[in-house]
Amino acid sequence: LMTAGVAGACGKPVDLKQALQVTDVTSGWFDAGIVDGKNKLVPTVTFKLRKAEGVPLSSASLNLVFKTSDTGEENNDEFVQRVEFSGNETAPIIVRSKSGYTGEPPQSRADMLKNSQFRDMDVEIFARQTSQWVSLHKTRIDRQLLTK
Repeated sequence: LMTAGVAGACGKPVDLKQALQVTDVTSGWFDAGIVDGKNKLVPTVTFKLRKAEGVPLSSASLNLVFKTSDTGEENNDEFVQRVEFSGNETAPIIVRSKSGYTGEPPQSRADMLKNSQFRDMDVEIFARQTSQWVSLHKTRIDRQLLTK
């Protein structure tokens, strides 16, 4: 039985900060439909992980922490138990927060992003080997509407 973390071909610990790179990052606000009669948008990030040549990792566990940009207040975190490497990189990884913002009709989703009370969010991507979480990347969620 393998525990959560990073699986390797050998048992040596790997310096994840040196071994992994977050690439092809895009972000935005996903249209999560209508919840309790209100339009809902959730922050979303898509990215790949690339590992350095010769690094013996076959998979990784991730934790993504979504925070409001102005206060740093944690909004939500999403755990990804296992992402597999194909060669030296993963397929695109899409992570959506369960928490987001709702807007009263007739406010459109696009109007929500322009609202003066809308608060931007950042996401920080962490990877883990054994019990140690390592920060790999932090980015602002773009104020763009995503439909898929």
